[in-house]
Amino acid sequence: MHHLANKVVVITGASSGIGAVSAKALAARGSKIVAAARGQEALDQLVADIEKAGGSAVARLTDVADATDMEALADFAVETYGRIDVLVNNAGLMLFSYWKDLALDDWNRMIDVNIRGYLNGVHAVLPLMLRQKSGHILNMGSVAGHQVGDDAGVYSATKFFVQAMTESMRKELGVHEGIRASTISPGVIDTGWADKVADPVGRQAAQELNRLAITSESVADAVVYALDQPDDVTVNDLIISPTRQNW
Repeated sequence: MHHLANKVVVITGASSGIGAVSAKALAARGSKIVAAARGQEALDQLVADIEKAGGSAVARLTDVADATDMEALADFAVETYGRIDVLVNNAGLMLFSYWKDLALDDWNRMIDVNIRGYLNGVHAVLPLMLRQKSGHILNMGSVAGHQVGDDAGVYSATKFFVQAMTESMRKELGVHEGIRASTISPGVIDTGWADKVADPVGRQAAQELNRLAITSESVADAVVYALDQPDDVTVNDLIISPTRQNW
């Protein structure tokens, strides 16, 4: 039995990678998609693809690091579909550096997107979910939220934060309010990230690591599984990684 039909799902970081593939997979199961990202052309293409396949979707340019913009996204979803059943906090930024690099700008950018962005999403949708007495918040985590690489201290810290906030939400909102909270923790995924690493040495290392990566479709399958559960079942954390990844 499917539990996703007619659910209104807000997805951040929906213009590419895991977000875009998850949006299509959820739409194929009858969910109504509200896609958010910072690239209009990619969002327009996503909506067109979903509608061509017979699904329902709308999109809005959104900066997750801006709390007011996230509130406007929630308002847009309600104006369009009347409710919000699911938030997928997916927008994320992964920038590798060593502590000795003192990469303060990169650290702050990851904090803005990976932490403030998720908090802004929760802040935007939670009042409505509390009124509805139902809802599901899925925060995209990472295996980096379970163990730390020597060149990913701040990125891992942001993902440990995601694990902690989601567990706290599960204990408060799930137990007392019936609002579910889940994480998906992917390992190495081929989303094109390795080619975007600026440092040549770092890019070579990232490309080597990316050789064992799995696809965004595999993670989207996990997203669908976590969300396609009856109201009395919560998938707390689902780790999905390449078979040959040793961490």
